[in-house]
Amino acid sequence: MSAVVEASPAPAPLVRDALVAATVRLADAGVPEARTDAEVLLAHALGTDRAGVVVRARDAMPAAAARRFDALLARRERREPVAYVLGEREFWSVGVAVDRRVFIPRPETELVIETALRVAPAARRVLDLCTGSGAIAIAFARERPAARVVACELVSDALAVARANAVTLAPGVGLVRGDLATAFRAGTFDLVVANPPYCAEGTVVQAEVRDFEPVTALYAGPDGLAVLDRLVAETPDVLVPGGWLVTEIGIGQAAAVAARADADGRWDRVLVERDLGGRERVCALRRREAAE
Repeated sequence: MSAVVEASPAPAPLVRDALVAATVRLADAGVPEARTDAEVLLAHALGTDRAGVVVRARDAMPAAAARRFDALLARRERREPVAYVLGEREFWSVGVAVDRRVFIPRPETELVIETALRVAPAARRVLDLCTGSGAIAIAFARERPAARVVACELVSDALAVARANAVTLAPGVGLVRGDLATAFRAGTFDLVVANPPYCAEGTVVQAEVRDFEPVTALYAGPDGLAVLDRLVAETPDVLVPGGWLVTEIGIGQAAAVAARADADGRWDRVLVERDLGGRERVCALRRREAAE
């Protein structure tokens, strides 16, 4: 009678092999930048960063990390944004918690902060409208700790996310549920910042945006200008003379915003800032110092 030889268990895959397989898996699902996303998710599963993935490339993939990685990949395969999968997005060098209740802050939106700091360096009373996750308000509060920053959001679910982020990252930020500037008294702020919805209804967007991000943070009427129009019309009431409105805008909307500001008569300067891709991204308007 011959002896029974038990098969040895298959060796655990190496970290680098897990990365290659994950990249193929995401690419097959139509995920843009599959390699980058696979690296980010693998780093999270391993409890390290992308550099750590490189360092550990020849290590065996721990079983627990492999299970975590598989679960993360399954979510990304369904085109869920990486920020939601991880529960966090870096903005202004701070990790801001995000989930499907709020729009994911984009790197381009940091231009709102940069512009606001430049045009209104002495602002001490700041209002962030359409705050969503609270990212802009938190960034400004951390950059200017002496300023009194208030974040306003109409959607209560989004406001809850902003409140949790503020408690952790910038406890001094005030949170208010309200419909744009109508919730505040006249002449209350030196600076108003905003990243409002500005996509035209029917705009074709990526699956990640279409299927996961809140539509209330995306669309603003047939031309995308409904909320921007209100900002131009209503914000002067809450600004002091010489105060600034700094808002993100969509592609091709700068001329329309400038025309509305000119027609309003209470603005005396309009600046347009372009992002690193050369696209008009931010519009800054100054409230007229005094009636002529």
